[in-house]
Amino acid sequence: MQVRYRARVVALAMVTLVGAGGCAPDRQADPGGVGGGLAPVGSAEQVTGAGTATLPDRLTGSTSKPRPRKAQPESKAAAGPARATKTPKPSSGRRQPSPTKANLTRCQQGEHQREVETYLARLGGFGTLTVDGRQTDADCAAIKKFQQRYDIRPAEGRAGPLTLDVAKRLATTDVKRCSGSGTTFCVDLTRQTTWVMRDGKVVAKPTVTRTGMAGYATPAGTYKVNLRNLKEWSNPYEVWLPYWQRFNGGIGFHETTTYLHNAGIGSHGCVNLLHADAVRWWELGKVGSRVVLVGRRPGT
Repeated sequence: MQVRYRARVVALAMVTLVGAGGCAPDRQADPGGVGGGLAPVGSAEQVTGAGTATLPDRLTGSTSKPRPRKAQPESKAAAGPARATKTPKPSSGRRQPSPTKANLTRCQQGEHQREVETYLARLGGFGTLTVDGRQTDADCAAIKKFQQRYDIRPAEGRAGPLTLDVAKRLATTDVKRCSGSGTTFCVDLTRQTTWVMRDGKVVAKPTVTRTGMAGYATPAGTYKVNLRNLKEWSNPYEVWLPYWQRFNGGIGFHETTTYLHNAGIGSHGCVNLLHADAVRWWELGKVGSRVVLVGRRPGT
């Protein structure tokens, strides 16, 4: 009887421990090694049909590698001196790239290799790239660094559609569309990018964001930060909003609570930021800081 009682107490304790951790916000998986946000909590930012989820930068189709051929035994005739043979000339005037060199790179070549190389070279700061549409170890390292910075998953150095989309949006953002005296937080709703200006100079380069989904479109306009809180609780959606800076009603900047590059969802009007950017925006902001939003998010 006493043994059964002890077993029931132990089982009850285990259930209690498992239930206690079920509501804790866990970090999402991050192959890139630099996480971009908290896992979904409560009912915040749920799918509402605002679009389809952005595809990861994975190569579709077979990923199996060709089997190496077995070495053939040398014939007795091969032991003698090799005969001189003429090197065949290529059919065109241009020399073709060696396939063996292409296979020695650390990551696969994506279908948008040249475009990504072009935009990353324009952005700068990710390493040395050669804009020629061919993957190299240097290109691989630069693309991977870019993917890790903007939490593109998986961060494996491949120039896929998501990497191209983010690179193009950042490289084509016109920072001159938003300026003014003092610190100004700028948001391009059309490109879904944000940056910070101070007295006409860029103090934080454009980065990615995600604003209101369909039915909750973030409105363009000029506002001011009127409330700041390192960790704000959202009553309507029952979720914590880290690095909260409110500027329009219940709308403000905060760290994303979901994978930011999931285009099928969005906020209820707020401006979502990756963790590193939310921290930086918090450091630069204060009550009274100017906020300028231009354009409109596609599909809203």
